[in-house]
Amino acid sequence: MRFERTMTIQGIFGRKLGMTTHYDEDGAARAVTALAVGPCTVTQVKTAARDGYEAVQLGFEPAKRLNKPLAGHQARSGGKFRHLGEFRASDLNEYQVGQTIDVGIFEPGEEVTVVGRSRGRGFAGGVRRYHFRGGPKTHGQSDRHRAPGAIGAGSSPGHVWRGTRMAGHMGDERVSQRGLRVAAVDRERNLLLVHGSVPGARNTLVRIEKPAGRG
Repeated sequence: MRFERTMTIQGIFGRKLGMTTHYDEDGAARAVTALAVGPCTVTQVKTAARDGYEAVQLGFEPAKRLNKPLAGHQARSGGKFRHLGEFRASDLNEYQVGQTIDVGIFEPGEEVTVVGRSRGRGFAGGVRRYHFRGGPKTHGQSDRHRAPGAIGAGSSPGHVWRGTRMAGHMGDERVSQRGLRVAAVDRERNLLLVHGSVPGARNTLVRIEKPAGRG
């Protein structure tokens, strides 16, 4: 069963394919990101009476193997899915377990938020991670060009404050890119083109969400 664009669910899963060029109706060339969106299957409908809140749980991409609790949970939907996630919906009566949601819930010109994980950069120093300026380049400072500088006082407080910016693991964080506009919707190939960049590398799992109250 397919949903039409009038469905009230607030989002869906997809994967980032990469960036390309899209030509608007007026001929202007714009940079867009191509997303392979859905199809997703409803695996559970959560209600306030039973679960304390309302949401629609979606399954995305087939799984080869699942443990018994997950397999039992997804049995009613008729499939086995690698990824499960919940999305808000303004009218739960439109959904039932086993139904399919695809890219048709979006329209060109609509505003969306894309949530993904940024690229992991490994261990990085303060200059690369936080754009520190570094130390002076003259007066014998031959080894301080990319140093972070002081990280705390001596006698008071006598320790380094939690959260102080310094070298460490960079990237691989959850990032929400808000205010993106849908450039085009291709229902035949389940493709969504959005203006601008999307967090993550190619083939990264993403959530495409509508702003609250715009289902």
